[in-house]
Amino acid sequence: MKIPTLQLIHELKKITEENIHFAETLLNQSEEKLNYRLSEKSWSILECIEHLNRYGKFYIPEINKRIKNSDTKTTEIFSLGVLGNYFAQSMIPKENLNKMKTFKAMNPIHSKLDKSVLNEFISQQKQMIQLLNEAKNIDLNKVKTSISISNLIKLKLGDTFRFVIYHNLRHIEQAKRNLNLMNFAE
Repeated sequence: MKIPTLQLIHELKKITEENIHFAETLLNQSEEKLNYRLSEKSWSILECIEHLNRYGKFYIPEINKRIKNSDTKTTEIFSLGVLGNYFAQSMIPKENLNKMKTFKAMNPIHSKLDKSVLNEFISQQKQMIQLLNEAKNIDLNKVKTSISISNLIKLKLGDTFRFVIYHNLRHIEQAKRNLNLMNFAE
């Protein structure tokens, strides 16, 4: 499948901007509410966001490095990679979300968290928007990035952006569900 490069970047920026807005609204909630867990095994709102921060600490520097080291010129069309598209599609939130096991280092359950988690997330998302803006000038098909689970697998930069931003959206939706369930229970 193919998508115009600027359309892809625009769509990913829009999702990221909406995620920033939601995180900013969470700053108005109490830390007690943000740390509330619906069950012993579920993540609190702050744990959802901290999970994203942990991935951001890998992907933002990785994407930045690849963009800075690129000497490619932009192309009008981005062609989805087979593996990258699979990873990205698996992250898109669905009605009946399939649960996924997370790596231990990326699992924040039972962490002691405060609102600084939200500020870090907002900062990372603003960096992501900057990277998307810079990506307009390079070939998202030719620039490749490592992924967090293996240095042996490389994805097209366009697929990496899709994977990371859809993953963010997935857990923002989880945080929204938690907030709605808590508000409903009050």
